[in-house]
Amino acid sequence: MLHEYEIGKLEAKGELRNFCPVCKGRLSECRPAVCPFVKKLSMWIPMERFQDRIVFGASPPTVFVGEWGYPRVNVGPAVSAMEKDFAGLLDLHEKWLGFSIDELLLMRLSLLHGKKRVGVTVARMPSRFIESFQELAMSSTPVDTEMELESRPALKPLFYVRESPIGPSAPLLKIRLAENPSVPRIVEKAVSDADLRAENAILTMYRSGIRQEHITRLLSIGLLGSKNERKMVPTEWSITAVDGIIGKALRKEVIKYSLINCYEVYGFEALHNRVCILLLPLRWMFEVLEYWHSMPSKFPYSDHEITGFPERYPENIGGAYHAVRLPVLEHLSVRRRQAAALVFIEVFPGWLPLGVWRLREISRKALSMQPTKANSLDEALSLLSTKLKLPIEKWVRASWLLDFLKNQTRLE
Repeated sequence: MLHEYEIGKLEAKGELRNFCPVCKGRLSECRPAVCPFVKKLSMWIPMERFQDRIVFGASPPTVFVGEWGYPRVNVGPAVSAMEKDFAGLLDLHEKWLGFSIDELLLMRLSLLHGKKRVGVTVARMPSRFIESFQELAMSSTPVDTEMELESRPALKPLFYVRESPIGPSAPLLKIRLAENPSVPRIVEKAVSDADLRAENAILTMYRSGIRQEHITRLLSIGLLGSKNERKMVPTEWSITAVDGIIGKALRKEVIKYSLINCYEVYGFEALHNRVCILLLPLRWMFEVLEYWHSMPSKFPYSDHEITGFPERYPENIGGAYHAVRLPVLEHLSVRRRQAAALVFIEVFPGWLPLGVWRLREISRKALSMQPTKANSLDEALSLLSTKLKLPIEKWVRASWLLDFLKNQTRLE
C-alpha cells in the first residue's frame, strides 16, 4: 500500500500514474488473470448492465475530473446501475460510515464513468457537450442521464488517494440529460456571478448549507471564480482545496474565542480506520499523527501548524491533514471556543483506497460524542494509551506539539 508520503514523491517525479494504489504493482502489468483483486471486482460490478454502448441510468450526480496529463484531462459524468431512489446515496459521504468496505465498493463500482479529454480552460467558453457536464454538476439530486460510448466499458482498478473509487469507464461520444437538474438558488447565484471569487463562492455556499461534495463538484468542473479565470480542477485537488478554504475561514473565527477549560479526548473507529482527537486548553495549534499498521514504520508520520507562522503544505499527511482539521474547527466554531488539537490516526490492515472523506466523517462522528475529560496532559495521554493500539510512547516521540509543550514548560 502506498503511503501519501510516498505518493507525494511519485507525484513529483510524474510516476504516480504507473502504480496501483492497492498493491503498489505496475498498472501496465494489471489484468484479471494476474490480479486476484481485479478478479474479485469483476464479480461485484454488474457488467451486464454495461454491455451496450448506449447506457441509461441515474447520476448521483457525479462528475469526475482526472489529473493525468494536466492541463488536458479526462472529464465526464458517471451513471449508476442501481435504482434512481438509491443512486443519491452514492455521493452522500455523511451516510457511508454505516456500510462495510465491501458494500461501499459495490455501491461505488456500480458507477460507469464516461470520459472526454479536454483542456481545463474550456470551462470559460464551454461547448454544449461540456455544458451538459456542468448542468449535471449543479444538481443537488440524482439526474436521469443517457450516454453514448465510443466502445464497451473496460474494467480497471480506478482507485484514488483522495477521491472515492469509480467503476468501469469508456470514452464518451454523446450525453443527454433526460430531465432538468434540481439546482439550489444559492448555487445558481454563485455560478452566474462572473465577478465572485471562487473562495468567496465556496464559503457562501458552505454557510448556506450546501453539501461539501456538491461544492467540490462545482469547483472541479470549472463553475466557480471570475469568468475569465475559471478552469476545471482535478477532483482530487478540489477536495483538498475546499477542505483547506473552509478550514482557513473557520480558523480565523476560532482564534478569537476563549479557551476550553480542560483536556478532552474523543475517538471513533470505522472502515479499518481509528481517529482519536485530543483538545488541549491552549491557543490554536494543530498536529496530525498517522500510523499505518499495514506497513509498520518506526514512528508515525506527522504534520503541524501554529498560529503566526507561514502555512505550508502537509507533505507527510497530505490531503488527510485538511480533511481532519476541518471537523475540529467546525466543532470549536459551533462551541465558540478555542483549543489546540492533536489528532491520532491509525490505519489497520484491510483498508482500501476509499478517499479522505472517511477521515473527515470519522472525525465528525468522534466529535459528536461526549468526550472523556482530563485535568492534565499526562492524564489525557494515559486515557489515549487505552484507545490507541500503537504504544503512546511512540506517538509522544513523534509529536512536534508535545515536544513544543515540554520545552515550553522547561522555559517557564
